[in-house]
Amino acid sequence: MTQRCLLALACAGAVGVATAAPPPGPQILSSDASRFYALYDSAGGKPSTAQLRGYLAEASPGLSELARARRVTPERIADAIASDPGLYAHGRSCLAELPAVKQRLVQVFANLQAIYPQATFPPVSVVVGRGRPVGLTSKGGVIIGLEALCAADFMNPNVQDRFVHVIAHEYVHVQQTTQTDFEPGDPRATVLRVSLGEGIAEFITELISGNVGNGRHAAWTRGREVHIESAFALDMDSTNLSAWAYNYKPGSQEPYDLGYWVGYRIAKAYYLQAKDKRGAVRALIQQDNPKTILAASGWTPGMWMPAKVTGVAARTASR
Repeated sequence: MTQRCLLALACAGAVGVATAAPPPGPQILSSDASRFYALYDSAGGKPSTAQLRGYLAEASPGLSELARARRVTPERIADAIASDPGLYAHGRSCLAELPAVKQRLVQVFANLQAIYPQATFPPVSVVVGRGRPVGLTSKGGVIIGLEALCAADFMNPNVQDRFVHVIAHEYVHVQQTTQTDFEPGDPRATVLRVSLGEGIAEFITELISGNVGNGRHAAWTRGREVHIESAFALDMDSTNLSAWAYNYKPGSQEPYDLGYWVGYRIAKAYYLQAKDKRGAVRALIQQDNPKTILAASGWTPGMWMPAKVTGVAARTASR
């Protein structure tokens, strides 16, 4: 995904909305990450460019797509390892968490199927690249950069939660039928359109996995809802995203991606006012006119709504 920070997803626990058997997929493919760390260990943490060329030569479709989309080459991986060896050394610890992550995702994907029967289930590939991006999505599936997501503890300190919710968030993007990813400067990429695309992914993630994307937004925005959302209302038609999306600064404690939070609140307002909850989920995922969703939601800056939509409220969407 172009420029997406993927600053998602906190807190454990599945909603339990599904009563049907889990879907047959998607496959969670981690062979590339396992191959990388076998090579990494055999080379004492300093694999050569030639060895990394072999790693990429045996790439899965997911790793091959990442390499094409983000110019991942043996030379660039070698440079990344040399410039930030700790990133790759730490990445191994997250490799050990993947079996538990895979098990938790079984229920998450069953929940998605229950509330959105049209869902498709392409694979999730967990790979090792050049330190970024955290993830990338396409209709071919979700690709997660193990070493990048492992280092992103600013998103969520719990490793399993971080992986489960990032993957859930990105999997909602796979389902969305409207464009959510834009090149810089695209005139269609308004603050409202981008924020709602991300916010819908956050809200559906809450329904299927029990919490929103970036758990830090709750503390940052508490008591400031009217101020933040009034500023958003003034900017929503702008194509200057700098105040609202993709604006995390490494090491900074300043709030970031507040557009995700406002978009999530608009999506939640839309869902709460809808009598047909499953229809609301479908409309959100398939929306192609953010102004229509905004108008129907009844959202106003600072409006009250429940902190979470889980449990009984979420289960109604599966009926």
